Amino acid sequence: MSSAHAPLSSIPHQSLRALRAALVRDLGDQFAGPLQEAGFAGGATVLEAFREWCAAHGFAAPADLPMPRFREAARGFFLEAGWGEVTFEALGDAAVALDAHDWAEADPTTPMPYPSCFYSAGMLADLFGRVAEGPLACLEVACRSSGAERCRLLLGSPEILGRVYERFVEGADHRDAVRELA
Repeated sequence: MSSAHAPLSSIPHQSLRALRAALVRDLGDQFAGPLQEAGFAGGATVLEAFREWCAAHGFAAPADLPMPRFREAARGFFLEAGWGEVTFEALGDAAVALDAHDWAEADPTTPMPYPSCFYSAGMLADLFGRVAEGPLACLEVACRSSGAERCRLLLGSPEILGRVYERFVEGADHRDAVRELA
């Protein structure tokens, strides 16, 4: 990376998981906010790394890629960056789901009562919001840390995902909640 950009450092998965465990221990249910803020703060740096990855691998800039090529580039970037192998699924016009069976932040050996990849949710919201040139929210609806076989993070407008969250907390399936709002 050039000196004009903030460096992208690698955080070992175990360190991120240990940080989450320490925050849960020390803050209880209040641990999510600090993790999400930290992830969000890194979105610009991750986007710069993604742009450089795209250039080095023959892709246009992320914002200039048609959706199929964007998904291909994002899959390659996240895999090579050590976050995991991701797939994307459009949920109508209202949201996109990012799925990973091996997402770096998840820790099935330290069970959580609910989806808890909050660092990732913050990072992905800022990263993809910058690509889309508008605010996006990210909501994790399934997590390996809470017993699911994969992590599933939804990306969409803050308004839509806020309403999906309300329905999700009430017990609705996230797909039904998105469909209701489309």
